[in-house]
Formats: sequence, C-alpha cells, structure tokens
Amino acid sequence: MKKILRALGASFVTLTLAAGAVSADAADKVTLGVAIPTATHGFTGGIVWWANEAKKELEQAHPDLKIIIKTAGGAPEQANQLQDLVTVNKINALVIFPFESASLTQPVAQVKKKGVYVTVVDRGLTDTSAQDAYVAGDNTAFGKLPAEYLAKTMDGKGYIVALRGIPTTLDNERWAAFESVIKQHPDMKILDAKYANWNRDDAFKVMQDYLTRFKHIDAVWAADDDMMIGVLKAIDQAKRTDIKEVFGGAGSKEAVKRIMDGDKLVQADVSYSPKFIYDAIKLTAEARLKGEKLPATTIIPSVLITKENAKQFYYPNSPF
Repeated sequence: MKKILRALGASFVTLTLAAGAVSADAADKVTLGVAIPTATHGFTGGIVWWANEAKKELEQAHPDLKIIIKTAGGAPEQANQLQDLVTVNKINALVIFPFESASLTQPVAQVKKKGVYVTVVDRGLTDTSAQDAYVAGDNTAFGKLPAEYLAKTMDGKGYIVALRGIPTTLDNERWAAFESVIKQHPDMKILDAKYANWNRDDAFKVMQDYLTRFKHIDAVWAADDDMMIGVLKAIDQAKRTDIKEVFGGAGSKEAVKRIMDGDKLVQADVSYSPKFIYDAIKLTAEARLKGEKLPATTIIPSVLITKENAKQFYYPNSPF
C-alpha cells in the first residue's frame, strides 16, 4: 500500500511539474488584439489589408503568437470590441488605430489598467498615459517634401492651389510644414487652400471652383491620393493645359503606378502608407515575445516617391 501511495505521490509531483511547465509556456505566449476602422475608403481598406498580412506572416513565423483583428464602423463599436478582446479573447497586447481620439481614450486606458500592453497607431489619444507606445507616419515630412519638390520643379516661381484634408491636428501639421517651405520662395504663391475631406468627390468640387476662379494654375497640392483623383478628373473635364503637376500624398498603388508609367501630371508622391499598421503590429508582437517594450514614440519616415524609386512602394495586391 505504501508503495502504491509513493507511486501516486510521484505521479502527482510529475503532473504538477508538467502543469507548471505548461503554465510558464502559456505566460510566454502573446495574444495580440488589433482594433482598426472598417474599410470604408481606400486608406482604411489598406489598413485592413496590411493588418491581415501582418497576422498571416507573423503567426506563421512565431508559433507562440496569436493575432485577433477587429474592425469597427464607429467609436462606440470599437470601444465594445476592446472589452471583448480583454474579457473573451484574453489579450495581453493591443495595437489600436483609434476611430476617434477623444472618445477612445478612456476605453483604451481601461484596457491598459488591466495589464495589457498598448500601442496606439496614427490617431493619438488625448491622454498619452493611456498608451505604452505610439507609432505614426511623419506628418511634417508629408507636407515638407511636396513643397520642396514643387519649389525645385517650378524653379521657385508660379501659382499653386491646395486641397487640405479634415480640420485635425494631423492636417495642421502637414499644412504648416508645406506653407513654411513655400513662404521661403517669394515668387511662389498659394492662390487658395480649402478642405476637401480626403474625399474624391469633395476634391472634384473644390478643384472645379479653383478652375473657375483662377485662369492660370501651375501646380496643385492635393495632399492625399484620393483627393488627387478628384482633382485630375476636374482638370480633364475642364480641358485645362496650364497645370503641370498634381501632387497627392500617401503612396497609393494608383499614384505610384502613374509615376512608374510616366504620367504627365502625376510625377511624384510622398509615402504615408497604411503599411504602418503592419509595422506597428510587427514591432509590438516581436517586442512582447521578447518581453521588451517599444520606444514611447516611433515615427515611420515619409519618403519622396519618384520614378527612380517608385517600384519600392508599389504593392499591386493592396486595395490602396
């Protein structure tokens, strides 16, 4: 009987040690939630596509990594998804592209309080203490590089019209950087700058107004590739030949393809690819698998795209 008890005791110890080993392994695993907006237009379509590319590639490369992607059509839905990711999916890391900054700050803060590592992407929160890391594109370069390019190609003189995005701090950064460069060239003049909401149809209407009011325009800064398409349509319908350059922004596959093909009006662009969601997921996942943290802020550089380097930025399978 004593031998049986000793055998059972040994088995119990073995099972206990094995269970402890499994528990330790489980603690080393990363369950990463990704909260992003639904694909309602080109850029967010790219965000969703790149997030899924990250999931596919990273889960294959790292057996101890699980990535759960949630898409939301509004801020309340995204806030509810955060609760589900914590309570149902038991995430220990989060990468979020907030639908809105202010309304998502408190829900994200609650996630962080539960011990989840939080990386915020692009649209910053109103309280940075609600996050561990922030990853975004370079909005200053987004405005500066096009202005420098236009100043060079226009030989420091000529008339420009501009289309801005939506009134946000992000748009303000871009506009301030663009305007500061143009102001350094006294013979360059910005005739007008209006908001077109990063929207093709709105950009078409704004450009129609510019074409009616201004009889000579040398270049257009559309500040977004979706708006660029609306601008090009308006120019084509008006049969205007005075405009020599239309500069968009974000490095969409359509803009990059036009550059590669030698389009007469679209000769350059600036990168601000939705691929930064891929970069944020990869950086966060690989850091957490090592038990490490990211820097408080990581800025993904914006690069001038011309015919010489366009192939590096062409992703034909991306929806954007």
